[in-house]
Amino acid sequence: MKVTTAYSGESANESVALPTTRPRHKTWQRNAYAYLFLLPWLAGLLILTVIPIFSSFYLSFTHYDLIGSPRWIGARNYVAMFGTDLRYRKALQVTFTYVGLGVPLQLLTALALAFVLNKGVPGLPTLRAIFYIPSLLGGSVAIAILWRRMFAYDGLVNQLLSFLGYQFTGLPTSYVTNPRYALYTLILLLIWAFGSPMIIFLAGLRQIPNELYDAADIDGAGPLKRLRFITVPLLTPIVFFNLVMQIISAFQAFTSAFIVGAGRGGREIAYFFTHYIFMKGVF
Repeated sequence: MKVTTAYSGESANESVALPTTRPRHKTWQRNAYAYLFLLPWLAGLLILTVIPIFSSFYLSFTHYDLIGSPRWIGARNYVAMFGTDLRYRKALQVTFTYVGLGVPLQLLTALALAFVLNKGVPGLPTLRAIFYIPSLLGGSVAIAILWRRMFAYDGLVNQLLSFLGYQFTGLPTSYVTNPRYALYTLILLLIWAFGSPMIIFLAGLRQIPNELYDAADIDGAGPLKRLRFITVPLLTPIVFFNLVMQIISAFQAFTSAFIVGAGRGGREIAYFFTHYIFMKGVF
């Protein structure tokens, strides 16, 4: 389409070509393929996430045994849970202690090793694969059983202490059944599975331009100032991502804690919130 405009005092007219507007049906056809590829994800989001969330919220106000029909009881479940259920309070205390101590220590360990590997260590691909393996195995039943044996009264930890000359007064401690140490053995297991955040930290460090460090060296900045004013600010989004993901993962911990702690004779040494939900559902 052309629009003709006339300027006063001039004999010639100027023609300006304006862009044509794409019809709406053409735009929809162009986006139809995108919506088609998104359809499986949207269906999964609706069926596996949105509907279960609202269904669970409704069922929390009912008495439902999975066999009969839900019977509406109002807020009685919440009153019992927050008011008289001591196991619920214990589960929250243990869970928040586990997350509050384990996640920061895990991220600090992962970040420290990422700094070391970022210095150009020989065999970096092999080391990355080796350090990533615990993240794949940390939540498995086999590792939980191995961890329980390591911290048993006759396990590898006590054998190592005995080899180093530590004298036990009486029978060696079984750390997985001792209320003072059981939760900390699970925190150590969480820290041990540092591979996934370490790989992400390492990728973030590799994305920081070396020119920034070279400029800091010219200005006389030391290692601490380079860490404070260059590395930490540019790595903040990576830290936040790892923090959120590891907190979510820690709150979902079940298998290792069930086998090492709560699953041993019904003890509540390491009774997590996930165990509380499981026991309420089973019994």
